[in-house]
Amino acid sequence: MPFVNMKKAATVSGSSKSFSVRVTTMDAELEFSNIEHKATGKDLFELVCRTIGLRETWYFGLQFIDSKGYISWLKFDKKVLDQDVPKETPVPFLFLAKFFPEDVSEELIQEITQHLFFLQVKQSIINMDIYCPPEASVLLASYAVQAKYGDYDTSTYKIGTLASEDLLPQRVIDQYQMTPQMWEERIKEWYADHRGMSRDEAEMEYLKIAQDLEMYGVNYFQIENKKNTDLWLGVDALGLNVYESNNKLCPKIMFPWNEIKNISFKDKRFVIKPVEKKSPDFVFKPPKLRINKLILELCIGNHELFTRRRKPDSMEIQQMKTNAREEKIRKQMDRARLAKEKQLKEEALKEKEELEKRLHMLQEEVRAAQELLRRSEETTELLAEKAQIAEEEAILLAQKASETEGEIHRMKLKEMKNEEERMIMEYRAREAEMIATKILEDSERRALEAEQLKIDLVQAKLNEQSAKEKLMEVARVSPYTQQAMYGLHSLPSDFAELQLDEPPMDDLQEMGEASEASCDLLGAGDMDQLSIEIEKEREEYMEKSKHLQEQLKELKTEIEVLKVEENETELDRQHDEKIRRGDTKYSTLRMAKAATTQARVQFFEDL
Repeated sequence: MPFVNMKKAATVSGSSKSFSVRVTTMDAELEFSNIEHKATGKDLFELVCRTIGLRETWYFGLQFIDSKGYISWLKFDKKVLDQDVPKETPVPFLFLAKFFPEDVSEELIQEITQHLFFLQVKQSIINMDIYCPPEASVLLASYAVQAKYGDYDTSTYKIGTLASEDLLPQRVIDQYQMTPQMWEERIKEWYADHRGMSRDEAEMEYLKIAQDLEMYGVNYFQIENKKNTDLWLGVDALGLNVYESNNKLCPKIMFPWNEIKNISFKDKRFVIKPVEKKSPDFVFKPPKLRINKLILELCIGNHELFTRRRKPDSMEIQQMKTNAREEKIRKQMDRARLAKEKQLKEEALKEKEELEKRLHMLQEEVRAAQELLRRSEETTELLAEKAQIAEEEAILLAQKASETEGEIHRMKLKEMKNEEERMIMEYRAREAEMIATKILEDSERRALEAEQLKIDLVQAKLNEQSAKEKLMEVARVSPYTQQAMYGLHSLPSDFAELQLDEPPMDDLQEMGEASEASCDLLGAGDMDQLSIEIEKEREEYMEKSKHLQEQLKELKTEIEVLKVEENETELDRQHDEKIRRGDTKYSTLRMAKAATTQARVQFFEDL
């Protein structure tokens, strides 16, 4: 965790006594040195809030463990060292949400406030301080992953990433016969659906779902009624709830803040005075006196916030909401612009890939045409060589035929001179004639072959000319082909880097004027348009909520077959019973509110 040293901010001139403090928030650890000895709880709290940039300070407080081992909250009106803080150096504190809003989407203004609530609620659910059904746990885990990692990307996602994360309560993991990979697969399915959702949007969706959980925002205290029956007292943003000792989900009695006139305690006796004069006081006893003080402190703070919510916002809150709304619109515009730029970049890259692919195909065609031309030229040369050889053979055969005829002539002359040798000469003459005839036939055949080779040579030249024409035709298809023909296979400069041309100055001026006009409209405020947008967002939210409920039902049905009944907790059984009855957190609260005061009294005393 990062450490922040605030020596100068925490030092008051003229003081020789000081101490150091370590404050742990949900996402950082801050260390402050040289804190003035006379510093009050308010001084330290404001120092922490300034350090983290928090303006919605009314929800938070500094928590510590006192010398008796009880949880305590630092009082703002007393000196830090005059309170029962740990005797350590530096003095440890936890910066936590002390009070919770009724509606996170309407009340939480700053992103830092929303982020701190998200981290605290998430940790409470994982630690099982807040009961969460299994199917809702998977959905909340998917929003937590979206807030941490951003959009799901199949190219960079590594299997096992989510399985190693601490995303689900151990109670949920133990309750089903499912491997970490099976849980990861179900979380990933919903995680992929959140594409395009920013971190603050994912955290807000997480809180919207979490605030509907029965134990969200409730501080529980063990109490006893007049009959010494063990009960639970729950303090939350709407009022005080009384639960049976074995059921923290369904309050049996509820006292809304607007029906309570006064809350006080004397020793261990804690008294709630209703607004109705005829109604008797409600009395109960916590086990320790210091628990009474903590209950009263939480009651006062929650009642103040309950009252404030029902009054018009102060100028500071109005200004904060206006700034937050403008910041939200600005971020939405930035996200839309970035999304458009990303889309244009993806389209440009896709177009570049297509052009490169097309160029590669054309280069392949050019190479094929060149190879065909080379082969045609080789064939032509080979046929020319064969034709030349055939001509030479024909000449040699003709010479041999001529010599044979001369020999026959000489033999005939010799026959005339020698009658005795005539028969031999005739025989030899006939033999020679046969040989001459055969040689003559071979000569004629060779001549015919030479003619055929000449014809083939002419045809090869024609094929060569056709290949050249096809090559030129391919070269005319793309301007890049000529480069490929001459060995220039590199991409043109346009392909080296894709970048958007800068718009002309006139266009920039028009864009500037449009932006200025938009800011003027935002500053003037268009309530009708804002109302339409709010109504549109509400309709989208209702449709999304309906779809979400269907998804939760599907997941619950899917994993129900893998459930281990022996590992089911009492809270799980109580929750399932509520679902079978069709009860929700808010329907239970409405029924508790609808009960008459006298009925509440009687029920409380009967417990």
